[in-house]
Amino acid sequence: MADKTHPKMQRAERAKQFMPFDALKGFREALAEKERVTVPKKEFSEEYSAGLDGRLRRIRRKDFVTAEYYRDGEYVRVTGEVTGISAGEQVLVVGDERIPFRDLSDLWGADCNCPAGQKEKRIQS
Repeated sequence: MADKTHPKMQRAERAKQFMPFDALKGFREALAEKERVTVPKKEFSEEYSAGLDGRLRRIRRKDFVTAEYYRDGEYVRVTGEVTGISAGEQVLVVGDERIPFRDLSDLWGADCNCPAGQKEKRIQS
């Protein structure tokens, strides 16, 4: 029986009344970010930088590599096929991951074992 002073509520509107409510919206994400340990970016010697530059110059598209680079306060390793390299933009692309040359810390063939504590992201090509 419909009440004239309170028209029948649509089903979607009724369902909203019973949806969970997060009173601390974003709090969990902020807490997780605060707990994350950041690592300072490494400073390399000229000799090491020259060696890394030499390895970078030798790789070509379609090569399969592992690159270690600095991103968001941590070092990350990505392994996959080189899909692009731009000297003009100073960017190496492994899979769909764009890595600025200035953030590279190491580069080698795909046969690597990541030390404990390092994150590795494998790219499927």
